[in-house]
Amino acid sequence: MNLMTLENINKSYSEKMLLENISVGINEGEKIGLIGVNGTGKSTLLKIIAGVEECDSGNITKANRVRVEYLPQNPYYDEDATVLEQVFKGTSDEMNLLGQYQEVLEKLTISYDDNLNKKLLSLQEKIDALNLWDLESEAKSVLTKLGINNFNKKIKELSGGQRKRISLASALITPCELLILDEPTNHLDNDTIDWLEDYLNSRKGSLLMITHDRYFLDRVTNRIIELDKGRLFSYEGNYSIFLEKKMERLSIESSMEDKRQNLIRTELAWVRRGAKARTTKQKARLQRFDDLVNQKTNTLDDKLDISVGSSRLGKKIIEMHNISKSFDNKILIDKLDYTLARTDRIGIIGKNGIGKSTLIKMLDGKLQPDSGNISIGETVKIGCFSQDDSHMHPDMRAIDYVKEASDYIETSDGTKITASQMCERFLFNGTMQYTLIGKLSGGERRRLHLLRTLMMAPNVLLLDEPTNDLDIETLNILEDYLDEFKGVVITVSHDRYFLDRICNKIFAYEGNGKIHIYTGNYSDYIIYKEIQGIEFEEEKKEIKTDKPVKKEKPKSDKKLKFTYNEQREFEAIDNDIEKLEQKIEALGESTSKYATDFTKLQDILNEKESLEKELEHKYERWEYLNNLADEISNSKN
Repeated sequence: MNLMTLENINKSYSEKMLLENISVGINEGEKIGLIGVNGTGKSTLLKIIAGVEECDSGNITKANRVRVEYLPQNPYYDEDATVLEQVFKGTSDEMNLLGQYQEVLEKLTISYDDNLNKKLLSLQEKIDALNLWDLESEAKSVLTKLGINNFNKKIKELSGGQRKRISLASALITPCELLILDEPTNHLDNDTIDWLEDYLNSRKGSLLMITHDRYFLDRVTNRIIELDKGRLFSYEGNYSIFLEKKMERLSIESSMEDKRQNLIRTELAWVRRGAKARTTKQKARLQRFDDLVNQKTNTLDDKLDISVGSSRLGKKIIEMHNISKSFDNKILIDKLDYTLARTDRIGIIGKNGIGKSTLIKMLDGKLQPDSGNISIGETVKIGCFSQDDSHMHPDMRAIDYVKEASDYIETSDGTKITASQMCERFLFNGTMQYTLIGKLSGGERRRLHLLRTLMMAPNVLLLDEPTNDLDIETLNILEDYLDEFKGVVITVSHDRYFLDRICNKIFAYEGNGKIHIYTGNYSDYIIYKEIQGIEFEEEKKEIKTDKPVKKEKPKSDKKLKFTYNEQREFEAIDNDIEKLEQKIEALGESTSKYATDFTKLQDILNEKESLEKELEHKYERWEYLNNLADEISNSKN
């Protein structure tokens, strides 16, 4: 069943054409991911579909009784409302009814009024009739899963991230046939994103969302639509399938462009020979040549180029000596002791509000530890890409903001380029360079902030949620840059793909200010935690056992020896372990090869996990067999 159809939609702002003759249909049961470079009009398209904004021209046809729920990037909040009141401020009849109930209940808790009490009873009857108590129960359950437990707290007392999660909860529980979400994973930690994946996969109804989380797109969507230079391309399947089909499309377009260029060269040779424009046939041929030259093509995409250099880094980088930090009697960091190595690529993970950004601010010198000290080497030049963009004055031009960092920079090949040329590489053309920051989209401001950070030529990069509001193309190229970056990277991120691609160590906040350090990327960390959980459950079972298990001693009347199978296993086990280790190492190397093929990458990670479990079992057998061999040898003496 078709829920909504858009035909020939056009939308422009000033002289910039965002949407040009866009046509798309949304069907029942589809889970659609909308992707594209920042500033191409993705959020504008969502607003038009949601009915929040009007298009300049075109037609929108919506099926009867189709309800649409929309979560914008910057929702409206009633500062004096409680959490539950804010959740029930939706526009549907059900949400209005529950909203009225919460509002009356709040007033009655302040002072009793007979009229209010009668109104409350009337609302209760209506809620009973529509069986909406389950909706209120679901709201509380979803809020709890999103980390909101105090339902009566005022909105004005909450952080920006908490407010966004409340708006997300409201959108998720509102009955609708089409749910529209703009960047739903921003401000969510990894555990919450995992829960949201499961929730959306099990939810009935259609979904349309913008997100730059590639694992999230791969696991939730069954269709990808890409907005590219005002045109819309649709691909059936998840993000992995989209990558394959886009490569096919670009290959076809490239082939067509080659043919067009060959035809232009042929026609140009004919024109230069002195075409006579007296006959109708010759005039038509000249017109065809003109059309070929002026034909629009999208094969030569703008590419973001981040080939900037970095400063030399000495032996001493950053040393953290038993640093601790608390706020309002809450311990955020407790005696962290660590010395950074030149090859470190550290991912910092943990629940929201646990102190991840605090550590970044201390390393950047914006906060001081309560105890312990941080020692920084003389050659260290820190570049910090923070979440906060309040330092970006809205009335400043983009080029002036970049020049505050440096007028020119040296690229990785030693070439010096100006700030203006660097802006061009970051897709800020001549017009955009002189655009006021306040007129840039959220993603464009983030890209500009990243440019300024890299213009400083740092050798230690601190990245606080770098994937928020950056489009996938920018993320891919940032990751390529970090692969070649000859310095230290420390990043706070909830983007699991980014952590897998960049990191070789994980700093995990695990409560009470304790930060545990794990070697490997995010997937390695998850596997390690799963193994820890299994071992913990096995230990608990052993503790609960009533009777201790006695080890059977070999009977004295029987000669201690290997069984036939044990003998064969003992002879082959060293070779088996070596082969498993080589396979695991090869799979680890192939993860970078298939970094953009998420289906293949997931298969590799699953195979790697299976082999690691097999290797662990082999190690246990090796220990048992070698101990038994020693006992057999001793019994012979």
